[in-house]
Amino acid sequence: MKIICIGRNYVEHAAELKNEVPGEPVFFMKPDTALLPAGKDFYIPDFSNDIHHEVELVLRICKEGKHIAEEFASKYFDQITVGLDFTARDVQQRQKEKGLPWEPAKAFDSSAPVGSFIPLNEVKNTKDINFELKKNGITVQSGQSSLMLFSFEKIIAFVSSYVTLRKGDFIFTGTPKGVSRVEVGDQLEAFLEGKSLLKVSVK
Repeated sequence: MKIICIGRNYVEHAAELKNEVPGEPVFFMKPDTALLPAGKDFYIPDFSNDIHHEVELVLRICKEGKHIAEEFASKYFDQITVGLDFTARDVQQRQKEKGLPWEPAKAFDSSAPVGSFIPLNEVKNTKDINFELKKNGITVQSGQSSLMLFSFEKIIAFVSSYVTLRKGDFIFTGTPKGVSRVEVGDQLEAFLEGKSLLKVSVK
């Protein structure tokens, strides 16, 4: 399986990081070693002093596809959850300044905790899904899928024009505003439509 991540998919998040709003989806990838299984702690890596949380809706691809038309893209994912795209912001800034890829800041081990998946048909309105992240019991990020620049279907169509999607792949669909640094001892909990699907302790 592979992990595909969409960047800058919420206008206010792009603004808070002083990034331009893209005209088409921006994507990067994480290896399978980035996956942090449910119930496991996240350990801050020694190469960064500024790890940020980024809560996102995560799709699970249910069948293989290449050059998927947007009007048929909804047939290629059947489960959804919330996940965290942990980002070494200091490393990312250095990479950006040098015009280098983001992988050292994004693709490191355990940088992609993923919650428990639920069937998409259990979500009342797939066009307006609410999700949030609480840090130590306080909401620090909240978003709605209706505010995404690029819809789930647009993302799948765009990514599949470059990369074959296979059953079991995950797509992180972008984070809303409110990203911030995590510290040792933080307790993170992510919700989808008010249901807790992911808990992570920071060590």
